[in-house]
Amino acid sequence: MANVIIGIHGLSNKPEPRLLSDWWEKSIREGLRNRGVENPDFDFEMVNWSMLLYKTPQHNDPDFKHDSAYLNQPYIEAAEGALKAYTERRRDRIREWVTDRFAGLAERIGGSRFAALEERIIASKGWEVPFYYDESKTLKDGDGQSQPARKVLVGTLTNAIKKRQDDRLMLISHSMGTTIAYDALRDLGREIPNFKVAQFVTMGSPLGLTFVKSKIKTERDYDRGRMRVRTPSVVTEKWVNYADRTDPVAAESHLRGDYGPNPAGIQVVDDLTDNDYTAPDGERIPHKSFGYLRTPELSDQIKDFLQG
Repeated sequence: MANVIIGIHGLSNKPEPRLLSDWWEKSIREGLRNRGVENPDFDFEMVNWSMLLYKTPQHNDPDFKHDSAYLNQPYIEAAEGALKAYTERRRDRIREWVTDRFAGLAERIGGSRFAALEERIIASKGWEVPFYYDESKTLKDGDGQSQPARKVLVGTLTNAIKKRQDDRLMLISHSMGTTIAYDALRDLGREIPNFKVAQFVTMGSPLGLTFVKSKIKTERDYDRGRMRVRTPSVVTEKWVNYADRTDPVAAESHLRGDYGPNPAGIQVVDDLTDNDYTAPDGERIPHKSFGYLRTPELSDQIKDFLQG
């Protein structure tokens, strides 16, 4: 049984699949080296759907820097000493207490009105969440047939996971990829009750948004009498949610107060990080996947996974 890490990116445009996969794996291995792990043994696979969403991938041709597809945030190794563990644990516990109670109050008072307001905010800042939940949006599936976009995205990931069902799995998802991964794992739990995914990782996730949680509650109505917003039943060891507190996509960085345990008692654990990624032009990007993948906190989890 091999240790397999499956990477799941978001919905923004990406470089060609082989390069993106290489950069994710380099980021993971860089983080492990920083924690004293040399030449770790694992298989890495990248689930890539940018080729389904975009006509052309990102490129790094300097003659076309004006092109919207120009790749201005490539993988680059962290600066010396930049990979540091998050240190504001005490302040974080206070923040978690406040945000959990605010979220609960907002849902009790605002309900659907709060979710609708949040949806408008989401739509004004980006297209990914509305696109994913819009039943009228379509993509071509593997057979070239137009299908609802969400069905194609979830199905692509589900098929990749199923191929590795005899291995020990860790899913590492980022941005909107966390929402797609969550849906895929919940669906797998219904389709194949004994399926096992050892560890689930979410990074820079929008799963804390009230709009997203309301969708889960509405769609998972088969969980009558149980908490519908919960850890997928196929997760057998842990689900850890990583967020940089300056990451705008992960504005609600604490999921534990909203996502209950699965039948095995596995409940999400929140862990704040310092995402070090800085683009070549000097701009710090706290949402960038490469930075999350090499944080000491996630690297320690991967290290434990490989030793398990």
